[in-house]
Amino acid sequence: MAVSHQVTLRPATVADAPMLARWDREPHVIACSSDDPEDEVAFGGIAWAEEIADSAYDSHYLIAEVEGVPVGVMQVCDPHTERTHYWGEIEQGLRAIDIWIGPKEWLGRGVGTQMMTQMIDRCFAEPDVTGIVIDPLNSNTGAHRFYRRLGFTVVGQRMFDEDDCLVMRLEKADWPVRA
Repeated sequence: MAVSHQVTLRPATVADAPMLARWDREPHVIACSSDDPEDEVAFGGIAWAEEIADSAYDSHYLIAEVEGVPVGVMQVCDPHTERTHYWGEIEQGLRAIDIWIGPKEWLGRGVGTQMMTQMIDRCFAEPDVTGIVIDPLNSNTGAHRFYRRLGFTVVGQRMFDEDDCLVMRLEKADWPVRA
């Protein structure tokens, strides 16, 4: 079922931390962040209040809402400059995006597509951004299909710590300009 309401994105605040911590205990969120069936929390149990408070231009979080109700979250970063160097040596002019839907009832309703479309448009509106990279788990074939529908192509398989990921990329030249 598609979303009949517009998804809006707003900056995450420290007040969102308890909600994000709850979402991180949802089985579908854990499954998008780890292949370990024993994990009880996603993303290694991020301390959300600290993570959000420490956000900067080169790595920040946004909350997706439908009619003021939070339904998802995104992290957007400059993989060349962000402080953790998660992406290692990578060229300038890119953005990396992570996305997840919090409440399970919002899965499969078009929220993710609206979130990604809006964020891709924002990223490519920056003159110096030439491409976007993502790194879904190699086992997450549903995410691979989702990103392919948006125009991402496979760069290759890569290990990020213990996570076996499929790196995908979208070039600005391949993204249709929207009015």
